[in-house]
Amino acid sequence: MAFSSEQEFKQFYDHTFPIIRMYLSAKCGDVALAEDLAQEAFVRLWNNRNKVEIEKAKSFLFTVGNNLFLDHVRHHKVKNNYSASFSIQQDNSDPQYLMEMEEFKKKLDTTIQSMPEGAREVFLLNRIEKLTYAQIADNLGLSVKAIEKRMQKALEIFSTLRKIK
Repeated sequence: MAFSSEQEFKQFYDHTFPIIRMYLSAKCGDVALAEDLAQEAFVRLWNNRNKVEIEKAKSFLFTVGNNLFLDHVRHHKVKNNYSASFSIQQDNSDPQYLMEMEEFKKKLDTTIQSMPEGAREVFLLNRIEKLTYAQIADNLGLSVKAIEKRMQKALEIFSTLRKIK
């Protein structure tokens, strides 16, 4: 059954928007971007409100939000690669230091991207958004113990980063 009225959609929006925004914020680490992506996901739900069943609307939003985030990342990578090819870096810092920092940044990005999604999500919510394990568990609908396990997995992956030289 699809949404029967604007009021029903508004109630669904008021209840679900913070959940979708939090999910996207955990994925991208940028609250403003997460809010934009969540808004766009709801616009797409509104445009398809006659086709999407109410019971599947939340799943629709998570899927659309995730796809919008992935599109954003792809676009950002293309944009950065293009602009990097034209930029001339002028820095008076030690070239060795700059090279080591660049290598470390790449390893850090690679490590975060290689984490299982659950571990990455918990890690970013805790370390970037500064949420407690209890808050994360509540937002994701998991137990605190599950959050602790995911964080342990993320930290184990990070410990390998220190060993790589």
